[in-house]
Amino acid sequence: MSSDFLPEELLIATIADMLQGLAHVAVGAQSPIPGSAALLARARSNGGLRVSMLGSETNSPFTDGGRELFDCAAQGRIDAFFLGGGQIDGQANINLVGIGDYPKTKVRFPGSFGSAYLYFLVPRVILFREEHTPRVLVPKVDFISAPGISDEDTYRVGGPHALVTGRCVFDFDKTEKRFRLSSRHPGHTVEEIREQTGFDYDETGDVPETPAPNAATLDLLRSRVADEVSERYPSFAARVFSRAAA
Repeated sequence: MSSDFLPEELLIATIADMLQGLAHVAVGAQSPIPGSAALLARARSNGGLRVSMLGSETNSPFTDGGRELFDCAAQGRIDAFFLGGGQIDGQANINLVGIGDYPKTKVRFPGSFGSAYLYFLVPRVILFREEHTPRVLVPKVDFISAPGISDEDTYRVGGPHALVTGRCVFDFDKTEKRFRLSSRHPGHTVEEIREQTGFDYDETGDVPETPAPNAATLDLLRSRVADEVSERYPSFAARVFSRAAA
């Protein structure tokens, strides 16, 4: 990967590209890279994008946390949200409960919270997990905290849009109900991605390299976005952007 930008900056810019043209993006807890991406997309939109970031005092209109976010989602007022998981499988199911047979799981994850609710209601859910290994991207999750697909007679306006990892980007084909390798990050190969992915996916032709952030994007990231995200994620901003807390 080029030394001109950090891996985190590539991921932020990649996710921000998926948010262009939207009206309202919400970001949950413990999401510094998606949060930075939402702030970058807002900066590019000249204020045309609303960002609601849980836990932030300056980038959230909510006074009652998750309850108000859920209300907004139910009213159709959130266009994009982010979900991750201890495990993610090829049908975009996510596991936030644990590894092993429930309830006797060998490893416990933080819990599902409102993931299934938001997965059904938010039109564009972007799955994100930096670690891209067979232990995370599995053939079948041990526990379905939130399903990626539903039966045809199930009313569902929301669902998976893409999966962004530290190695690549997958698009999700809702008709085929599976992922397709969309791009590989600089320094990574299609062979390596296949080897490190536990689920099967589609791959067509030459897989392009994920576009690197241009100079204008890096300038925004390292100035305005770095200052804004440091309020919610000071350690992340200090590590990636060398910024002190706002």
